[in-house]
Amino acid sequence: MMNDDPLWLAQTAFAALADLAFACTLGALLLAGWLSREQAFAPPSPVLPARQGCRRAAGGGLIAAIVLVSCNFVSLWLQSAAMSGVPILQAGASLWLVATGTHVGIGWSVALAGSVLLLLAASGAPLSISRIVSTVLAALIVAAGKSAIGHAADAGAFSFAEGVQTLHLLATAAWGGIVIAGAFVLPALDTSVARAALIRTVARMSRAASLAVVLVVLTGVFNAWRGAAGSLATLTASTWGHALIVKIALVAAALAFGALNRWSALPRLQRSASTMDAHTVINVMRMEAVMMAGVFVAAAVLSHSVPGSALAG
Repeated sequence: MMNDDPLWLAQTAFAALADLAFACTLGALLLAGWLSREQAFAPPSPVLPARQGCRRAAGGGLIAAIVLVSCNFVSLWLQSAAMSGVPILQAGASLWLVATGTHVGIGWSVALAGSVLLLLAASGAPLSISRIVSTVLAALIVAAGKSAIGHAADAGAFSFAEGVQTLHLLATAAWGGIVIAGAFVLPALDTSVARAALIRTVARMSRAASLAVVLVVLTGVFNAWRGAAGSLATLTASTWGHALIVKIALVAAALAFGALNRWSALPRLQRSASTMDAHTVINVMRMEAVMMAGVFVAAAVLSHSVPGSALAG
């Protein structure tokens, strides 16, 4: 049964928003880098759409990074309220103690620090070495902090389970971020003069997303097996199990839309370079983006629910 506690609902909602913001920041930074390269070698006529797309990606990434920092701070505040047992508005008094004196608080603080670093990276030049290094480091810190406060932490700090969860969070954010940011940015390239730039960018997105998908599936299978304690009965007997079923269904739907683009819509666009096929690619990506947004919501419910392994004893 779904938890109807207001504090639990608030924690889950902000966790989902933080995961979405994390993904969108990563995806937007990748797109900004790819579109900056387009400006370097594209003929004069497509330069303007590529520049517009790059600016849209950079602006979207900066906004997403600000949202990520804000959500992580709010989540830490809500956690302080939950651990201290005081009303939310009075949780500030215990914020520092929770952030520095508890395992959960330290994990959230690490994720918050990574989010701030990611915000700084989003403020830099798209192709600068410092931005690339900062983005990679920040993403690792955010994912490690999040995994340290999730169910994987039950296996102990720096455990194999935490490592797998960190990789899972990174891969999911990369896949979802590329798709969601692409659905927002690519319409800027939906003109005949920018058709070649659109094709090249979508091809890069497809290759990067495919690699991320492989990692998502492999690490996701491990996490699901571990969380369910090898028992399928836990999937139907708990909120955690129900959320996992929903997440798997949404991932499958997103995979179907991604495969449709990679193996059908994109090859047609590469052959025809037609406006109709360009619209098809973008519209299919939008559907995949909606599915991925749902995945992040389901993942937030999972992370804030008692895992099936605990219920199984």
